[in-house]
Amino acid sequence: MKFEYVTGATPLDPDEKDSLLPTHITTQNQLNEWEQANILEAENWAFARHQSHVLELGFCRNLHKKMFDKTWLWAGKFRHSNKNIGVFWEQVSTHLRLLLDDMKFQIKNNSYELDEIAARFHHRLAFIHPFPNGNGRHARLMTDILLFNQGAKQFTWGQTELTSNNQARISYIAALRAADKGNYDTLFRFVRS
Repeated sequence: MKFEYVTGATPLDPDEKDSLLPTHITTQNQLNEWEQANILEAENWAFARHQSHVLELGFCRNLHKKMFDKTWLWAGKFRHSNKNIGVFWEQVSTHLRLLLDDMKFQIKNNSYELDEIAARFHHRLAFIHPFPNGNGRHARLMTDILLFNQGAKQFTWGQTELTSNNQARISYIAALRAADKGNYDTLFRFVRS
């Protein structure tokens, strides 16, 4: 199967590509549909009840596993190689623990408005890039679960699908790149657009 990456997507290593579980998938469209069905099951699980441990390492990994467990053998496992984005793979768990602890502190102490905390959380989680793939989708869902558990409305994320090459995805990637440089204004606007 030939993988067709969308703008800003993380390419998979050959070993990661070989970890595709469903053997009947031969096209990118089939893979996209299969992954989306898997993710919808994870969303149903996540929003069925209050998740009390959202800001725990185990929940973070478990959510990724639930999102991709019918698709990839490496679902829920941290990456073991460096990518075109993210911290060095050996530092993933350290950076992730720091992020989760920071978010607990910020929420407890109302360091910022909740939307700003959530947008900053999303940016940092996407930047750490803990998994071989699916990091943007995982970071968006983690952020929405965080908001949901705080009694807030989920982000709208441009009100469209961000997994295909469209204007919303281009705007989303640009907002993340601006946040990489310390300018969060575009991201703050985008998440509620």
